[in-house]
Amino acid sequence: MAPKYAPSLRSRLAPLLLFLQAGFITIYAFFVEVDSSVKVNEKTFSNFYPEFQDVNVMVILGFGFLCTFLVRYGFSGSGFNLLVAVMATQWAITLNGIESWYYTGKIRINLRSLVVAEMCTASVLISIGAVLGKTNPVQLIIIALLEVSGFVLNEWVLQTLLKVRPLNGIMLLHIFGSFFGLVLSWILYRKGSELRFEKEKFDRKTGLFSMLGTVFLWMFWPTFNSILVDDRTPGRKLGAVCSTYLALAVSAVTAAAVSLLSHPKGKLNLIQMQSCMLAGGVAVGVSMSAVHQPWEAMTIGFTAAIISTIGFQYLKIHMLLAFQCHDTCATLSTHGLPGLLGWLSHLLLQIKDSDDHATAIWFAVFHICTLLITITISLSVGIVTGLLLKWSFWRPPQNNKCFDDQAFWEFPNLAVRK
Repeated sequence: MAPKYAPSLRSRLAPLLLFLQAGFITIYAFFVEVDSSVKVNEKTFSNFYPEFQDVNVMVILGFGFLCTFLVRYGFSGSGFNLLVAVMATQWAITLNGIESWYYTGKIRINLRSLVVAEMCTASVLISIGAVLGKTNPVQLIIIALLEVSGFVLNEWVLQTLLKVRPLNGIMLLHIFGSFFGLVLSWILYRKGSELRFEKEKFDRKTGLFSMLGTVFLWMFWPTFNSILVDDRTPGRKLGAVCSTYLALAVSAVTAAAVSLLSHPKGKLNLIQMQSCMLAGGVAVGVSMSAVHQPWEAMTIGFTAAIISTIGFQYLKIHMLLAFQCHDTCATLSTHGLPGLLGWLSHLLLQIKDSDDHATAIWFAVFHICTLLITITISLSVGIVTGLLLKWSFWRPPQNNKCFDDQAFWEFPNLAVRK
């Protein structure tokens, strides 16, 4: 007998999406206008648009294909990624424009505001990787709205209390997203997860699609790290691009080597490699403002790949067995640990370049407070979100229906003909 899949989400998902979209249209109709200025941070539209396209490719194609590695979750991995991304971006534009609305009565949008909103969305896409396959789209939308709210709040707190530069605050998205996702996976833990779900596996076809997502992310990551860098300082933007590329190159090579060494038969693990070869881009992005020499970026990429690969090999199963955190996409190893390494590298490089001990101590305290505030807000909002999602009203998929597209998507070849 064919398995019975989850009941229709028509009564929950469709009204939620229509209500939210109608709300966004109303807000944009009365309070949002396109910024008519010709330049964005001294850059013309024709110069900035290609970079905006790069970030868009990362968010939609990169993260979308990256989540297709599960053998029976390709439709959901890519389709729900797009759904969450576009809803979260609209919400992020609204929240980021509250200050402009307060002073001028209008939320002004341009390419820069779209990029910042998509970066906020990237933190959500990182988080949902931790609960991939174990949630339904209604829960994913709720995660997106609450996490974007928390991330924007974190940015505001850092910029208001600690006067953190906007770029440094935004690039903490890796740390924010990974810890948010980790606490979600802890609260939404399902009994029996340590035995591994039957459909939680990959094959050649899904592995290839997932690798395509990694390639997209790898290719466009230099733009992601450099797009908000102030290029009024000569060579600063070029330095960010070069540093990111070198860190990514070194991390790809190192991830391959460590993957071979950690495999009992000396073979490459595709899922492990594609997760860990991006670690250099994550780490150097967090420490970007303090990286000035190529060797610094390469060292960061080398260390990040080792930490990420070892973490993927051993930490993922340890988190599951010891702390009941079932992290599907190993977001802690891919984004959390490299993000923390980038934060530490930023601190050490800044202290190294400081001639005054008092200034170095002040910066260390300031930098530690930045991390503590980010993790505190991330965990707090994550706990609230997780407790809300445990409500059975959202109809989470049953254990035997996790990691399966057939619970949510129509498959014509399986339709019953009368």
